Amino acid sequence: MQDSSAPTPAENNPLSKRTKTFNAQSYTLANGLQVIVIPNHRAPVVTHMMWYKVGAADEPHGQSGIAHFLEHLMFKGSQDMPPGEFSKTIRSLGGQDNAFTSQDYTAYYQSVAAEHLSTVMHMEAGRMRGLNPPEDHVLSERDVILEERRQRIDNSPTARFNEHLRAATFINHPYGTPIIGWFHEMEALTWDMAKAFYDKHYGPNNAILIVTGDITGPEVLDLAQEHYGDLSPITVPQRTRAQIPPLHGQVSLSEITPDIQQGQISLMFRAPSYTQNKNMSLALDLIQEIMSGGASSRLYQSLVVKQKYATAISLSYNGTALNDALISVNAYPAQGITPDTLKNAILGELSSVATDGITDQELQTAKQKAQDAAIFARDSLMGPALIIGQAMTTGATLDSVEYWAHDIAQVTKEDILQAAALYLNPSAETTHMTFGAIMPPSINKNASAASQNEGEPQ
Repeated sequence: MQDSSAPTPAENNPLSKRTKTFNAQSYTLANGLQVIVIPNHRAPVVTHMMWYKVGAADEPHGQSGIAHFLEHLMFKGSQDMPPGEFSKTIRSLGGQDNAFTSQDYTAYYQSVAAEHLSTVMHMEAGRMRGLNPPEDHVLSERDVILEERRQRIDNSPTARFNEHLRAATFINHPYGTPIIGWFHEMEALTWDMAKAFYDKHYGPNNAILIVTGDITGPEVLDLAQEHYGDLSPITVPQRTRAQIPPLHGQVSLSEITPDIQQGQISLMFRAPSYTQNKNMSLALDLIQEIMSGGASSRLYQSLVVKQKYATAISLSYNGTALNDALISVNAYPAQGITPDTLKNAILGELSSVATDGITDQELQTAKQKAQDAAIFARDSLMGPALIIGQAMTTGATLDSVEYWAHDIAQVTKEDILQAAALYLNPSAETTHMTFGAIMPPSINKNASAASQNEGEPQ
């Protein structure tokens, strides 16, 4: 006989109640700089991250890649810091540093011993408003980003194809422009363009400082005031972007190329981000887990294990976007399977969620995995800073991050059904889907022959 007084699995989970995940501390300096501190005293180290609320989607028309170019130039000289000296100093302190650019934000980070945090802040403050790279370094760095594009995009048939598919998905919106930029526009980027972008967007009141590690909130606040407090705020521009026009019908792209050995198909769906529709975003987070959360997930079990239509398949959704988010399904057709056959099988699986819903067990398992991931994220230095930075630079609040694990536990089966019906159902007007298939000639011929033979008598 079961003891009715024994705690349930949900009661055992510390995040089943409305408790904070990271217990972050928040401050704001007089010049508008937001300061977030997540103490973690497991080791005497800290991670210092500066997030700017600007990314590739905020670039002037015709200057694609300028946000990423500026990210590179931030390491090429500022007040009291010659070109290359920033990273060299970090290494001499036994630390590491890097940066990254997205559509909606740009971030710079350093991981060092806690005793060196003041030095790091001094250096980062110096390049927030004092960037001044020599002209020859500007030109050489432009060559670096052009070569980066050649290696990452132009020399990869699938990367080029996915770039075009994304452009078709986000027509008339900057999310359709690659973060690294279009090659012909990157070639024309100048220091004057980068400086104008820098002056317009880089300032304390358009940034969030996040520090995690072996330090307290008051200690970080004192250091932030010392190093960043005297920086003057800027006039932050409003982040207005072009709207995506209504999509009538479905967009499909296809390419046959001898430059690949394995075919790939992709389905992209526009969907609400967390800041656009919190409830639907949380439901889509769980749909991602149910459909693609490992070898026991629906897509893998149905299309890889049972029907053997694909050799691999994944569905991803990331709700941290200022505008529309993206649901992406990528799959590799098994031998003899046409792209259309696999596409229709995928759509059938997605439609089944909208028509038949999910089981109680699927919902509970997905929630448990989501909450477990939130708990595990607390164990690292970089993890909490990444989660909070991505969320807050795309319109979410610190509380929405802290209580995400609790909020996702409130999602119902009806929420899942509604989200699938609205955003993963091609027959619905609210579903915006683009489909792409890139295949090698031999596989394409074999698949076509197999398709024709399906109707022939044996």
